[in-house]
Amino acid sequence: MVARLERVKLREAFPSEVRDFSKWLHENIDELGRVVSLELSNPGKERPAGDFSVDLIAEDNQGGYVIIENQLGKSDHDHLGKVLTYMTAFEAKAAIWIMETPRVEHVNAMAWLNQSSSANFYMVKLEAVRIGASDVAPLMTLIVGPSEDTKIITEEKQELAARHVERRNFWEGFLEVANKKTLLHAGRSPTNGSWLSAGAGKRGIDFTYAIRQHDIQIEVYIARGSGQTAENKQIFDTLLTKKDEIQVVFGEPQLEWQRLEEREGCRIRALSDLGGYRDPEKWPEIYEWMSDHMVALEKAFRPHINVLKI
Repeated sequence: MVARLERVKLREAFPSEVRDFSKWLHENIDELGRVVSLELSNPGKERPAGDFSVDLIAEDNQGGYVIIENQLGKSDHDHLGKVLTYMTAFEAKAAIWIMETPRVEHVNAMAWLNQSSSANFYMVKLEAVRIGASDVAPLMTLIVGPSEDTKIITEEKQELAARHVERRNFWEGFLEVANKKTLLHAGRSPTNGSWLSAGAGKRGIDFTYAIRQHDIQIEVYIARGSGQTAENKQIFDTLLTKKDEIQVVFGEPQLEWQRLEEREGCRIRALSDLGGYRDPEKWPEIYEWMSDHMVALEKAFRPHINVLKI
């Protein structure tokens, strides 16, 4: 005969959160570890964190702190705030929030935290059950936890944020140098992007600086707008007839003329592997190369762009 699982009121199993549930959890920390797939050990009760105290704090198999916040009731903002406070106070690697009834808003918040930080956040639903005439027993169910996908997303976000900071720092220093040599990009502010452009006086033709991790380029980019492929190619071909004259005025290195048949736009560029935004020790030298060669690029192209019939 197969018995039926019966849910009972949680307070029947644990009348007091502190005296009953926290005590049970302290003595059965391995049960919680099984639910969240962590090896938990050395649990400590009511550890102080400033004016507050965390319900339980344990260690994972690498010795990192895991804070555990219990709530016999519906999840609320107060306990979510405690979870974050204790995480920072103990510099914990993971947080487990146990509650009777998880609200949708807090489920979403915990999922977002897993995607937005390097720490791991777990939400566990606590129920009380019995089978037939058996004793009441706790039933813990994982509602939210980190996954390999969320950690990949988090790493990608962190990498993107780091790139943004590095590129903004690069452009701040660069513009200080470049604006002393040419006013072409004087109206531009530092950005976290990979390029800075300034109009050449004809719609859709720009003088552009571009940076990557370990190389740089300056270019004339031709892109008159969506559906203007034929006109872009015509402008490129017109300038191409002056290629030798332009190269003489520009000097070294050799310009690359890229018609970019598979794209709407076209570019003429000078590329250098001197370094990029991930090479801060080379930034002073990079700044000089980019600004000096942009002055030369404008000098070489400006007369021919000015007479274009567009």
